[in-house]
Amino acid sequence: MHMLYNSDNYAVVQIDMAAEQVGIHLAQALTRGGYEIVDKFARKEIFIEGALAESFKEGVEALIESSPSIEEFDAYLERYAGMAQQPVVMH
Repeated sequence: MHMLYNSDNYAVVQIDMAAEQVGIHLAQALTRGGYEIVDKFARKEIFIEGALAESFKEGVEALIESSPSIEEFDAYLERYAGMAQQPVVMH
């Protein structure tokens, strides 16, 4: 788990899950993961994986090339956070 972004409005965490299978001669790792986006004001979060996560990553990389302001980056995250349905629960 890696904190990638944390502003007053949003937090983005990259989550990598790996399951290792050990064979007689070869160890293989199956890796899965995605991004958790938390909307702090709405108190909701979404976990994206697969094609949507890849699209998110590509969009972030393109945005970073333009040296975005916090407001521009938050506006990008808002598009994904708008899909959030899961309430944030503190443990």
